[in-house]
Amino acid sequence: MKRLNVPSVQHLPRNWHPEHELVTKSLIKLAEYPPWVSYNPLYGAMRDLLVLKTPYESLVAGFNQIKNEKRRKPLLEILPLIRDHFDGISPDFFQMVQKRYYPVGRNLKVPFEPPMVYGVGGQLYFPWCIFWRNNPYSKNNALAEERLSLFVTLVDEIILQDPDLDEARFEILDFSSPSPKLSRTLEVIDGREIPRLSEKRKKDMLEIFAEGYFRAKDQLANKKDSEARSDNSPPQPDPNQPGLFD
Repeated sequence: MKRLNVPSVQHLPRNWHPEHELVTKSLIKLAEYPPWVSYNPLYGAMRDLLVLKTPYESLVAGFNQIKNEKRRKPLLEILPLIRDHFDGISPDFFQMVQKRYYPVGRNLKVPFEPPMVYGVGGQLYFPWCIFWRNNPYSKNNALAEERLSLFVTLVDEIILQDPDLDEARFEILDFSSPSPKLSRTLEVIDGREIPRLSEKRKKDMLEIFAEGYFRAKDQLANKKDSEARSDNSPPQPDPNQPGLFD
């Protein structure tokens, strides 16, 4: 049985489409072919560079211990970009942020787990990383731009609910590649420059997503029931095998 996990605040816009049928299709595909690369070790590398001042070479050596090349290569592509971005920064304050949830509708709540916040010279920074090689929020694409606006709108609302974060500078660190044949680069996007959605448009988009999500969940459950009935059905006789009294 392929499991449909509740998408995060970042993954929700990535799988949003103008029609709920396309949302359903996208989420079923995600459940059947889940990501095979985990970028979580990069958050630990950020903390080690910023707070512990771990030598860069030690981090590279640690990542090189990952035996699977397909899982190791993306991490080693991004690591030098992280090093260059945080080079020379000595935060006065660093803290992991507790997970919270954003209500989408129909009792669907999507998780929001910021990697960290840190302060320098009285300014609080809240970075959000896009580690995907292909950025679904790329510019010059109306659908991608609306997805990015949805993402930032949701993050903005969550931050404003937290008095400890409402003065933070929200930055998107985009580590994607400009094109499939080019190397990854780092683009720092100021969250204040991203247009926010109107309340009505945000609600309409979330309703479409919620409808697509629950349809995907139902279809996967029906598929599980169908497969279970097939597995439990009695074996069919071989038409070429003689019967007991033949």
